[in-house]
Amino acid sequence: MRARFTVCMVFFALTAALNAIMPTRASAQKFIHPGIDQTAQDLAHLRSLVLKGEHPYKDAFARLKTVADLNYTVKPHTHVLRGPYGKPNIGGDDLAKSAQMAYNCALVWYITQDKAYADKAIKILNAWAPVLWDFDYNDAKLLAAWTGHVLCNAAEILRYTNAGWQPKEIENFSNMLMTVYYPLMRHYYPQANGNWDGAIIHSIMAMAIFTDNLEMFQNAVNHYLRAPVNGSIFKYIYPSGQCQESTRDQAHVQLGLGEFAGAAQIAYTQGVDLFSLGSNRLALGYEYTAGFLLGQQPQSYGKISERAKTLRDDYEAVYAHYKARGVEMPYTKMALDSIRPKANRSILTAVRVPATKAQTKSGTPKPSPIGYVAGAGAGTKFNFPENAIMVSPGQSLQQALNSAAGTGKWVVAKSGLHTLPTTLKIPSNITLAGEGLGTILFLDPASGEREALVNAANDLHDVTIRDLVVEGSNKPEPPSDPNSARSYRGGYNRGGIIFRALQEGQMKRINLTNLTVRNCTFNGVLISGATDVNITRCDLDENGSNIVPGPKLQHNLLLTHCSDINIKDSRLDTSPHGSGIALDHCQNAAITNSEIARNAYYGVLISESKNITIKDNLIEANDHSGVMVEFLSRGSENITVSNNQIQFNDGYGVEAFAARNSKIQNNKYTGNGNQNEQQLVRSDKVILMP
Repeated sequence: MRARFTVCMVFFALTAALNAIMPTRASAQKFIHPGIDQTAQDLAHLRSLVLKGEHPYKDAFARLKTVADLNYTVKPHTHVLRGPYGKPNIGGDDLAKSAQMAYNCALVWYITQDKAYADKAIKILNAWAPVLWDFDYNDAKLLAAWTGHVLCNAAEILRYTNAGWQPKEIENFSNMLMTVYYPLMRHYYPQANGNWDGAIIHSIMAMAIFTDNLEMFQNAVNHYLRAPVNGSIFKYIYPSGQCQESTRDQAHVQLGLGEFAGAAQIAYTQGVDLFSLGSNRLALGYEYTAGFLLGQQPQSYGKISERAKTLRDDYEAVYAHYKARGVEMPYTKMALDSIRPKANRSILTAVRVPATKAQTKSGTPKPSPIGYVAGAGAGTKFNFPENAIMVSPGQSLQQALNSAAGTGKWVVAKSGLHTLPTTLKIPSNITLAGEGLGTILFLDPASGEREALVNAANDLHDVTIRDLVVEGSNKPEPPSDPNSARSYRGGYNRGGIIFRALQEGQMKRINLTNLTVRNCTFNGVLISGATDVNITRCDLDENGSNIVPGPKLQHNLLLTHCSDINIKDSRLDTSPHGSGIALDHCQNAAITNSEIARNAYYGVLISESKNITIKDNLIEANDHSGVMVEFLSRGSENITVSNNQIQFNDGYGVEAFAARNSKIQNNKYTGNGNQNEQQLVRSDKVILMP
């Protein structure tokens, strides 16, 4: 079996060879053929298994033959129209059925060498290639993505197995791919749920191989690794195994996983290993989802959906790949065992030539322990003082806080939705607590006010807020598709916890513990002018959007002119236009053991600050660099960035400019966007422009 290489090694080797041979034409690079779902060696091994009557391959092939219909009537369309959920649907089903039938017949042809099946597959491809002009309506890209890789697999087998497909016919099919399919999909669509880009990547990879286009292939791999919004594997599968669509429904989750897995299978055929990335992140997503479908209740940020829990036929190739490499996936196997009796082609196309070297078992994929579990769900036991003031939904939290002001008492917002008629003003020397995820504070949009919680006085001190949710959306309940109501789509301007003083150190001893702040278009948490700030096991998610005064100014967490800061064991993720953490004119801060991921700007942004330590964090899949220490006027000093896992960010792992007396050391960098240099540290004063 040919050697498998890492992503970077393959990219360097293939790109160097391409530049040496044809420096101006990526389309000249040759791939392994056949080489989409399987290589020639894989196909030959599959054929031998079927002909020898081995199980489950013999039975799967028998089922495949029953659906490879030689009497199938091809109905090509010039314009294929598919709206949301298939309404309208003109030509969409015909194209999808044609693609499946072509692949089925091509595979039966290869195994049996019965020319009738080759002729049928060729007839299907030849019918569509000169007729199809375009796709339209809501699901245009999605339908193209669903069908493109299926058609290409059929075409790849026919082209390289002496099936009788003529050069002019092959040219017509290639022309359809490059003038109809590719222009529609080449810009992807990461703003949709992640199953869209998973499918688009899947098809673009297949088309790249069929047309020998390395540049297209590299583009798809790069998108798989570092796409914005929902488009990459690390945007789709979180370090816990939860998926971007887990709170939507399980049919779409399985679809998304299957498409990302299909892309990984194609890449692996060409020697590019996307399966093992992120400590087998793809396997972790499968195990999380399969476990839930089989009755487990995994931890979830947001309520995991009970909708559409029927198992899909998307498990075979993933399980086969990881099993061959010693990765145990017990829930995936259980799901697979229930699917196999009815499956056909998926069993056959998962076959690879066995490795000659025995694999060491590496156990099951595990969630990252960094910053996990965080937020209002982190505490399970709530021990309230006997003199705590208990406030039920519908009662006035403001009155309770006013009565407790200065006493050190606890005000407990009991489980339920607490709709705030106006901004809640927090007095000094109190604890505001909830009963976990069930306690939701929601500012009434009719109030006309922006911030949910503010300081009642400039000298706020001795305040703890814990074990509750601050909901920043303009609706307290998420819709069935949460992506449709993400904060950057909302058209509203709402902030979470906003504490501002007039002087540095005027506010003191601010503690946020087991707190969830989400869906604010302004900052999730903004604290300005405080000393002794402690943020522990908090989940700040989806805060900081493109509202006035503009993008990249609002963040999940923004601290300005603060000192003696401790941020630990927290989750600061998915700011749609900002950073996970931004520190501006701060000093004596430590950020430790936190997950800082999927933010549209930087993971951590440091400006004009000193004595800052960033240590033992997971900083992943941010759309710019993982950590940025920028120069504005005087610069920063004594910045320590050490022992962090910094991976798959679309800029550098770490960027730092004129950061005096700083240490950036012992970080583990993987797959950040600048492959040759994973960090950029400069002593000069560079004014960064957008």
